Amino acid sequence: MIRLAALLAAFALACIAVAKEAAPLADDPKVEARLIVIAEELRCLVCQNESLIASRADLAMDLKRQVREQIKAGKSDAEIRDYMVQRYGDFVLYRPPVKSSTLPLWLGPFALLIAGFCAIWMFVRRRRAAPEPALTGEQEARADELLANRADHPSR
Repeated sequence: MIRLAALLAAFALACIAVAKEAAPLADDPKVEARLIVIAEELRCLVCQNESLIASRADLAMDLKRQVREQIKAGKSDAEIRDYMVQRYGDFVLYRPPVKSSTLPLWLGPFALLIAGFCAIWMFVRRRRAAPEPALTGEQEARADELLANRADHPSR
């Protein structure tokens, strides 16, 4: 048991000796801060439910590198966003602008909600309007017999 503890301690010390300090995200912290602000507004084209800054996909890494290069080239945030939209379409934006090509994105959820309420309303209305099916004489006699048997044996 002591040998196992000594072996684990030696392994832990070896890991600590090999460990390195994390490399900085960028040479310039201002560039990295702007990258974060811009990339939070852009969608990862691979993951689709993650922002560009949160994604670890290879394409996301390439896009972040492109944004960094454009920041270093002195382009404004709006110019960088416009470049990304020109290259990848409005889908790359988390908040696409309201225009004719993006109207389904903006109005689609409301249309589906209204359609769902209409379907429920029609279903309920039809159920209320449907008459109760009448029992035949034979069915009524069988029901009366079952109810009489139940009254005779309440423990069942």
